[in-house]
Amino acid sequence: MSGGGAAGALNVAGAAGSSAGSTAVAGSGGVAGSSGNAGTAGKAGSGGMSGSAGASGSGGSGGAVPNTSWVGTWAASPQSGGNTFKAQTLRQIVHTSISGTEARIQLSNAFGGQALNVSDVHIANRTTGSSIDTASDKAVTFGGKAAFTIPANGLAVSDSIAFPVAALADVAVSFYLPDQTQQLTFHQLGMTTNYYAAGDLSANKDLAGAQSMGSYMLLANLDVKNAAALGSLVTLGASITDGYASTGGANLRWPNDLAKRFNTSGPVVGVLNQGISGNALLHDGAGESAIKRFKRDVIDQPGVKWVIMSDDPINDLGATNNRPTGAQLIAGLQQIMMAAHQANLKYFCSTLTPFEGSGGWSADGEVARGQVNAFIRGASSGCDGIIDQDTATHDPNNITKFLPKFNDGDGLHPNNAGLQAIADAVPLTLFK
Repeated sequence: MSGGGAAGALNVAGAAGSSAGSTAVAGSGGVAGSSGNAGTAGKAGSGGMSGSAGASGSGGSGGAVPNTSWVGTWAASPQSGGNTFKAQTLRQIVHTSISGTEARIQLSNAFGGQALNVSDVHIANRTTGSSIDTASDKAVTFGGKAAFTIPANGLAVSDSIAFPVAALADVAVSFYLPDQTQQLTFHQLGMTTNYYAAGDLSANKDLAGAQSMGSYMLLANLDVKNAAALGSLVTLGASITDGYASTGGANLRWPNDLAKRFNTSGPVVGVLNQGISGNALLHDGAGESAIKRFKRDVIDQPGVKWVIMSDDPINDLGATNNRPTGAQLIAGLQQIMMAAHQANLKYFCSTLTPFEGSGGWSADGEVARGQVNAFIRGASSGCDGIIDQDTATHDPNNITKFLPKFNDGDGLHPNNAGLQAIADAVPLTLFK
């Protein structure tokens, strides 16, 4: 991956640079597409899969040696779009996976065509709705400054915050946008309620006159330091990973369910949900293709050691035009597997869940799904582990369909119980 410009004093990375440090992450580069076009994560990607080793810069350590690196506790994959704002405070709620003794925030302007002014960033424990526990509230600086500018297509990473983060808890991140915004970077399907209100209210207990929104704006990561953490796991996928059919505001996406399992009986592993509803493996649409966004959304994540490649290929198979073959999907999966291995990550393959009964199902798509699943289950796949989402959710008497108790009703998305079944299918023994 190309990139030589380090982040400046504000820990703000421009789109063309890549920092070697652990306190700034550049929004550049990508994994080359199968047709040879360069990745475009951060709109500045010019590299292919070569040279991606070590890009995360902050791998977690295991055993008895304390981990002093940053590890992700929450993330949302950036997309192009969202609301516009002027002289308004945004308060957004994230649900953590692991605890930490220190915190930092990442704000992404990856798809913003203009520089973006931000000020008065705060972090606090959420109580209910848009309200925070003011006793926990901390002001957040970027390079020692309360007001800063994120370059066009860039990323801002905060200074370390003396803020104890609890596991499986709601944390509120608030910031003020003083100027009229243009095109923003957001994560469309938040599956939670976030808030915005007129004026600079970041430190307020309540947001007077708050309006709600269902997306995340600019907020990309919450990272922590946890001496016991082995590292972070990225779950990369589409709507099933993004939690489309889960109960809103209940944090019942399957990565949330997996985080609960880790906290109950497993090692200390941060779980980062990088699902985008509607996303595909091979083509752009709802967000950049998984191939294009793999560097930014997986390799560059703090403390990353593992990735689960989940449900993106189902959306390729549901395409009405230029539906790929099983061989083409397998080639795409092998491509990002190679990128993961070059970056010294463990790559866990997921079988594709059934989707007969949905509008995108077809007989040839079903054949291709079977070919992909056979490849993943094969001894020569190269996968470092297998998450058998298919077996966990399909009807044993009709394997092209969900078990009825797991079907949300559209034949494509599992319900809360089905998402829990997927989380339960992840062997915790893979994480060492």
